[in-house]
Amino acid sequence: FQLCRALIPLAAKMASRDRGAGRYQRHRPEQTLLYRIVEQYYPAFTSNLAEQGRELPGCVQREFEDYLKCGRLEHGFLRVRCESCHAGSLVAFSCKRRGFCPSCGARRMAESAALLVDEVLPEQPMRQWVLSFPFPLRFLFASQPKIMGLVLGIVHRVITTHLVKKAGYTHHTARTGAVTLIQRFGSALNLNIHFHMLFLDGVYVDHLNGTARFHWVKAPTSQELTQLAHTIAHRVGRFLERQGLLQRDMENSCLALDPVDDGAMTSLLGHSITYRIAVGLQTGRKVFSLQILPACDEPFDDAVGKVAGFSLHTGVAARADERRKLERLCRYISRPAVSEKRLSLTRGGNVRYQLKTP
Repeated sequence: FQLCRALIPLAAKMASRDRGAGRYQRHRPEQTLLYRIVEQYYPAFTSNLAEQGRELPGCVQREFEDYLKCGRLEHGFLRVRCESCHAGSLVAFSCKRRGFCPSCGARRMAESAALLVDEVLPEQPMRQWVLSFPFPLRFLFASQPKIMGLVLGIVHRVITTHLVKKAGYTHHTARTGAVTLIQRFGSALNLNIHFHMLFLDGVYVDHLNGTARFHWVKAPTSQELTQLAHTIAHRVGRFLERQGLLQRDMENSCLALDPVDDGAMTSLLGHSITYRIAVGLQTGRKVFSLQILPACDEPFDDAVGKVAGFSLHTGVAARADERRKLERLCRYISRPAVSEKRLSLTRGGNVRYQLKTP
């Protein structure tokens, strides 16, 4: 009841616009293509797994079930009324999940970006560092998130050391800062765990009077990025060896994972990472895709370093006075996995997802 009393004035203010202006329109997820696809095929998906003696983890099942209730009035709503014009509206409850719900994901994206720009990131130049990993490490991080967190610490220390040394200081006299958002998805809706790190494009230097002054650092060169990617790959490899998760010989290295149950998620993770169909009659086949060749005169991207499946990219930056650009960047790195605008059906009834780039 107290929650309703707190929300009513806010919701009523949104609903009571001038009569000539746009009125509040309730979100109707049941009319979207994504909702219809999940509603129709999720039961068949779980039945297919049940026939094989498998099932999804409880958290994944709740993600689907709550999404199918999100925005539906029959699963709960709040009734609001304007105190001046007495116009009323029904606001359905949302699922507030973090998986693939476009509505809740978009709301969280906007809130996260506003929080970062308004209260977290200082008015200094920022640069986005994007690090992606080889296929085996994507599977390892998806299976063991704690290991992924420790690897993030290694990556952060490598980049921090690079910025401090390039500015001409040491860790005792200078420091930098970063915010990292871990994305689990690629643009093709595949499992692709990678780090989006917003680093200060420079360092703060401590002075004897107790103040700190910011020193800008030039953007890394292609050679520097390649060296950083090599350092990250080497240190991550040594860390995984010490954890007993990596075995090396003179020519090759491979993950040394303990035997696990052949559960549903293990198979789904492996298929998603390698762009393969996971269930049904075409299990194991590559996902069908139409590709467009890039232009021959496409400029070479020198803001990337690649080593042994590790890819480090730093092509996007925002100056201190480009706060709107920084907020757009924050929205991009905190965006939900599925874009409903790029989802459609073909004439033959197949589901088509259009990529942003070739």
